[in-house]
Amino acid sequence: RNLTSITIPDSVTSIGLGAFMSCTSLTRIMIPDSVTSIGYCAFVDCINLASVTFGNSVTRIGDRAFKNCSSLTSVTIPESVTSIELWAFKECSSLTSVTIPNGVTGISGGAFAHTLSLTSFELGEDNANYTSEDGILFDKNKTELIHFPSGKSGHYTIPESVTKISDNAFQGCRNLTSVTIPNSVTSIEGF
Repeated sequence: RNLTSITIPDSVTSIGLGAFMSCTSLTRIMIPDSVTSIGYCAFVDCINLASVTFGNSVTRIGDRAFKNCSSLTSVTIPESVTSIELWAFKECSSLTSVTIPNGVTGISGGAFAHTLSLTSFELGEDNANYTSEDGILFDKNKTELIHFPSGKSGHYTIPESVTKISDNAFQGCRNLTSVTIPNSVTSIEGF
């Protein structure tokens, strides 16, 4: 719990299961280019972690990797990342900015659930897999609503193009007062 800094050497290729779980004094981490995978609960409950710098080789951000890193304010995910897994950034309540790079092909349900300060998702200009409208994350064709930012409030009307609402798409949306679901929606995986 008293660990305040970490120097990860270039010999490390993977940060595994709970490697730095509950390191509550840790304030920032630099992940070297040698690391390709950040595993399950790697930095979960690092409540004072305010800065994460990712190396350019990370392809996978695992389940709950940064869950409850409540001091984290922004995340720039490198172009190398292809997968952001279940609850990867859940309960990062100070997170205001997330940029999804062009290479991401999989974002699991609830990856950004309960991020109460997040009001929009930013995407790379040439993202082939996802799009954002009014800050809301959809698949490229806007047939699947992937994630509604937890910090948005008021009423929301889902576009007519949407046929599927992804698992945990609205999880943690405390200030959302109502949602209009169009007849085009045939699958709701979870709220």
